[in-house]
Amino acid sequence: MPDSSQITAEQLVALSETGQRRELVAGVVRMMSPSGGRHGQIAHRLGRSLGNHVEPLGLGTVFAAETGFLLARQPDTVRAPDVAFVRQDRLQSLNDLRGFLPLAPDLVAEVISPSDRYSEVEEKSWSWIRHGVRVVLIADPDNRTVQICRSPRDIVLLDETAELSVDDVVPGWRMKLVELFA
Repeated sequence: MPDSSQITAEQLVALSETGQRRELVAGVVRMMSPSGGRHGQIAHRLGRSLGNHVEPLGLGTVFAAETGFLLARQPDTVRAPDVAFVRQDRLQSLNDLRGFLPLAPDLVAEVISPSDRYSEVEEKSWSWIRHGVRVVLIADPDNRTVQICRSPRDIVLLDETAELSVDDVVPGWRMKLVELFA
């Protein structure tokens, strides 16, 4: 049961009408700064590549930044990744996509912004994993790397010469990191 300083996902929706970006972590609102151009460019490239692969094959749906995923109740947690993918079979069980999606995506991508502290990105990534996300991609524009995170003990670091793939989550999808960071 939320205490008096916590809010619910439904109350977060009302706050969202002010135009400021927010997430809800265990009932506590966290403000999110708007991201810069490089961040948006990389998130878009990643989302476009993923969407161009999964949508024609009917594998699922790619969601852009600002899509809220309701990960827990009492206290409520609503997170919004930079890019998310949900398999088609899991989406079919949802009656309505208008509100926060009441599930953990299969894949989440987070792009590190200049204003982000790495510890916050790492905490958010492990939160995704704890709530059932199968793989989290962390793109670091400054170092031109992508981490593939499945658990605290299963992390793969790719540099810009590598090709990104996560066949167990998105069969057949490939992306050359040199194109992501171009």
